[in-house]
Amino acid sequence: MPASQIAVLGAIAGLTVYLGLPLGRVRAPAPRIKAYLGGVAIGILIFLLWDVLSNAWGVTDAALSARHFGVAAGYGTVMLACVAAGLLGLVYFDRLIGRRARNARPEGPGAATARPAALPSGKEAARARALQLSMMIAIGIGLHNFGEGLAIGASAAAGRISLALLLVIGFGAHNATEGFGVVGPLAGAGERPSWGRLGVLGLIAGGPTFLGTIIGQQVSSPLMTVAFLALAAGSILYVVIELLAVARATGFKVLITWAIMTGLALGFVTDAIVSAAGA
Repeated sequence: MPASQIAVLGAIAGLTVYLGLPLGRVRAPAPRIKAYLGGVAIGILIFLLWDVLSNAWGVTDAALSARHFGVAAGYGTVMLACVAAGLLGLVYFDRLIGRRARNARPEGPGAATARPAALPSGKEAARARALQLSMMIAIGIGLHNFGEGLAIGASAAAGRISLALLLVIGFGAHNATEGFGVVGPLAGAGERPSWGRLGVLGLIAGGPTFLGTIIGQQVSSPLMTVAFLALAAGSILYVVIELLAVARATGFKVLITWAIMTGLALGFVTDAIVSAAGA
């Protein structure tokens, strides 16, 4: 199969994320519905975290089994460093954004006459936080999907076209659920994103699969795969921590627990297609 056709299939596998994004525009004013949708998104992201970490650690585990301890130490160090970069990088970035927002508040004699709109209300702050979280989720999923693209491209480059096709089908089905993970925070905050924003979020989350497919056909580097998967794991872990804090504040503990289980089930069911391919 020509490399161009493999690249197109990789793009299709990634852009199925758009199938779940329109759910973000469904009006869901009921608090329980918002909480449930947010819980499902958390469940999907928890599955992705497990999936990403297990794949990132696989190379190190194989090296340990073969008693190549030096190689294992190298891969393990890269993995931990990239997980830390993805997790702590977002923590410090979030703190920097918060510090700038505080510094932007009016001070001095003119502060008393500043317009009320100068300071964000609780609703506006929640909206801004939801938009920020959805973007972070899209970036984390994009890093994860880049690794999926590498797998598709590497399989095709090795002449295993049937495996590459099965990976496209499996990843495509799985990525459709990831779209809802991206818009979950928006639904929870009652924010109805524009079609333009959904288009950008989908491109960030799904586009890297196409790029990974192209690169995977040219360069096969386990170290690069580990690095990108670990970065994705760190960023996804940060978002899960943030979303759990938001979910706890809703007070719907039982409902959210069931929603998280639903998200986990969706992740495992769609991933079963990839497992059936032997990947």
